[in-house]
Amino acid sequence: MTIKTIQDFLKLEAASGLILMAAAVLAMVVANSPLSPYYDLLLSTPVVIAVGNFEIAKPLLLWINDGLMAMFFFLVGLELKREFLDGDLSQPGQITLPLIGAIGGMLVPALCYAYLNWDNPEAIKGWAIPTATDIAFALGILAIIGSKVPLQLKIFLTSLAIFDDLGAIIVIAVFYTDNLSINSLIVAACMLVILFGINRRGCTDTSPYLFFGVILWIAVLKSGVHATLAGVVLALFIPMHGKPGEPSPLKSLEHNLHSMVAFIILPIFAFANAGISFEGIGLSEITSPVPLGIIAGLVIGKQLGIFGFCFAAIKLGFAKLPENVNWGLLYGVSMLCGVGFTMSLFIGSLAFEQTADGAVFQDRLGIIVGSLISGILGYLLIKNRVKHLPSSKG
Repeated sequence: MTIKTIQDFLKLEAASGLILMAAAVLAMVVANSPLSPYYDLLLSTPVVIAVGNFEIAKPLLLWINDGLMAMFFFLVGLELKREFLDGDLSQPGQITLPLIGAIGGMLVPALCYAYLNWDNPEAIKGWAIPTATDIAFALGILAIIGSKVPLQLKIFLTSLAIFDDLGAIIVIAVFYTDNLSINSLIVAACMLVILFGINRRGCTDTSPYLFFGVILWIAVLKSGVHATLAGVVLALFIPMHGKPGEPSPLKSLEHNLHSMVAFIILPIFAFANAGISFEGIGLSEITSPVPLGIIAGLVIGKQLGIFGFCFAAIKLGFAKLPENVNWGLLYGVSMLCGVGFTMSLFIGSLAFEQTADGAVFQDRLGIIVGSLISGILGYLLIKNRVKHLPSSKG
């Protein structure tokens, strides 16, 4: 991966983060205005797709969370495959520090949340909510700081977030799966066999993959396994290399999807999920176990887990500080990783899908407050640390 490619990617993600912020703020403004009933009505509007006796009927909010977010996870899968085969993560020496940091950044926040909610069988379902990092938001905040932020710090953050996404995918697959439908799983397995066969025959046209991928998504949606995982699995079958003289199918598809996901799908998701009313919210609501556990995980757990694990790895000789990155910047970016907005909201929608609306509200409140605190503290610390650094072109 060239420096220019990395810079282009980071600029895109940073711009996406700024638009995400605007979408989230707009959702909160609408939810606390006279337009609030229309906002709720829009998200609860039933949308039905039917062919004969077969139908998929869901409110608009679930079409966004199960359908549009499947495309987001498809893009995540493409990025993961490319990074491990042909990117920075293909070099063992470059993956150690962000991998160790990601492990700490998931483990410690989960423990913080679990400690505060262990005695509540419903609330404990949200233990994975504060384990996520929103790469778009975090890079958007770095973009606000300016050009003095070292490129190596942005690459470290991006690499850590990739491992974080991989961890979230595993968590969703293992812990947030409902009662399974055997018939739907059989259909999904047949689609996997077909996709494998197409790949092994050397097909580089992405159309067949996408056609059978849609069927795979429908089967997984009906199976009880969360439908967004179909996007990740489909990405694994997209060929990395094209025929001689042709571009990479995977890279071309990733390039074509990136802008749509960054500037349309994620802002729509943010607008649909961030709209909570702050009427009657006081200190007692914020300090109740669910939001407090999320805030503690994002604000305290993330920085301690990432920085602590990275510090130990470097001191023990398993890894080294990235070039142009000092301990202060590493701590600042560890704090910035407490911005868990998009993925945290998504995991929250799974954790409390079957529980009372109050749990959903508390989850969103904790995510917004925790992400806001982490973003502000991370911004201030990194901005202070880069004051005396030479300007970076990254």
